[in-house]
Amino acid sequence: MSDSEKKVLTPRGAPRAQMRLVVIGSSTGGPQALQTVITGLPKDFPCPVVIVQHMPAGFTGALAQRLHGVAQVNVREAQDGELLEAGCVYIAPGNYHLRIRHESGVRRIALSAEPPVGNHRPAVNVMYESVAHLGKDVVAVILTGMGSDGREGMREIKKNGGYCIAQDEKTCVVYGMPKSVIDAGLADEICPLPQIARAIEAAVRR
Repeated sequence: MSDSEKKVLTPRGAPRAQMRLVVIGSSTGGPQALQTVITGLPKDFPCPVVIVQHMPAGFTGALAQRLHGVAQVNVREAQDGELLEAGCVYIAPGNYHLRIRHESGVRRIALSAEPPVGNHRPAVNVMYESVAHLGKDVVAVILTGMGSDGREGMREIKKNGGYCIAQDEKTCVVYGMPKSVIDAGLADEICPLPQIARAIEAAVRR
């Protein structure tokens, strides 16, 4: 889809969905999994999507460009201070933690070069924890990846009433991060990869 066709559409009759935020964490096997999920979102998707993919500096920009070229929604590498918009996907740049900052009724990207958390920068836990206080307005997704990054942040999201979707074991390249969330009893849905986009859309429109 061309950039001119990727206009952010605000759906009528869905004011609550416009307030919601989707956050996705992924690692090993993540780029292909993200392509499956992001290309499954419609061009009128009613809220922002923010992604932390474990990836070195210099590679996340190329990932964003590749996804933008095949998705119906806008995809870009996140920039510090950027305002979150419905129908846009933001990928944390390699070597920077990403948080969502809330001020004056709007949500913005906040990047930092603070020390790695759990040997990761960006870390999924850092992003998740920054949105946990939004409660039911958060839909958090954990995809394929090694280790347990995202579990503790997901615990905070769930404690505040957020919704969790985890990728199932069969479709993961590495069943580490989703397993840590599922084993902790934090997943509301466990989905095969091809069904995750549909599950996200249903969750944000509830």
